[in-house]
Amino acid sequence: MMMQRGAVGSVVLAAVALTAVVGVAAAAPAPDKAAASDKAAASVSGGKVTDNLYMSLGAFEDAASGKDSKVKAMIDRPDIGGVQVVVPWKALEGRKGEYKWSRLGDALKYLQERHKKLFVQVQDRFFDVAMKDANVPPYVKDEGGVAPTVDENPDNPTTHGAMAAQWNKRVRADFQAMLKAMAGKFDGKLAGVNLPETAVEVDTKKDQTKYTSKSYIDAEIDNMRYGKKVFTKTQFIQYINFLPDDDDHKRMKEMFDVARDKKIGIGGPDTLPDRKYQMENSYEFLHEYKDALPLVAMAVQEPDINAKDPKTAKPYTRERFTDFAHDYLGARHMFWTTEADWLQKPPA
Repeated sequence: MMMQRGAVGSVVLAAVALTAVVGVAAAAPAPDKAAASDKAAASVSGGKVTDNLYMSLGAFEDAASGKDSKVKAMIDRPDIGGVQVVVPWKALEGRKGEYKWSRLGDALKYLQERHKKLFVQVQDRFFDVAMKDANVPPYVKDEGGVAPTVDENPDNPTTHGAMAAQWNKRVRADFQAMLKAMAGKFDGKLAGVNLPETAVEVDTKKDQTKYTSKSYIDAEIDNMRYGKKVFTKTQFIQYINFLPDDDDHKRMKEMFDVARDKKIGIGGPDTLPDRKYQMENSYEFLHEYKDALPLVAMAVQEPDINAKDPKTAKPYTRERFTDFAHDYLGARHMFWTTEADWLQKPPA
């Protein structure tokens, strides 16, 4: 089954909305600032969407050090509430059971000093990389815990990648042990933790991990349940966009039901208003469940800002992204690439 994705694997910086759901209230702008705010922000009912930044951990460190002064200045913008960093599993664990928290701790300290919030996306799947370069702990590779993937997105050339074989109980137990340790260190200090998108297609012709679509989805559900179990103070979020061999969407409905019942946030790696494949998959459920979920968080990645709006045949505008994410999908968190045009201008 071909998995339709809008944007994946991009190293981008996105904005995160911080709301009372995670115990954070966005500061109200002064009257003159509110009057000057652009139409995109004004169109959001009640100002419920707050913009924040999203990037890889390495890109964040470049900004914090001053190596990337442009992004560093974006972090300090008054209209930016925080940063979401994408952190590969390997950055958090080297040898089995030996966890590394210093880089994440440094990022948190840097943002706390600036009264900003930190969201963390724990990454276990990697696009457009060789199997040997999958950014998971070496022992996971040594134990045969990595599966080959293929991205046959019709919008881009076919690429190959790799992911941790979460359907392998040993791999999943190690991953969950890392989540538990991370929660012990950071629960209540981070604004949110999310697991990445579900749209992964394993290359079954090359796979040696005994992958099945059923075992993959079962593992995704188990991980989202476990993440919510250990993160009791920090909002836990699962990104959902597409699922393999789920044409009737029964498994996707199951995931949304679990999220509703267990109070797990849901999000997605791409905001693509009225895009056919998205509308026929996770967007349908986000719209239906938006009032039953504790949190919806949506990203606008770099490829998204160049995508054409089906209604205009022109690139999406900021207003269009924000209105659709808020009004149709129920988003209160928006994660924006630093390439977004409005971030290239001074804040209003």
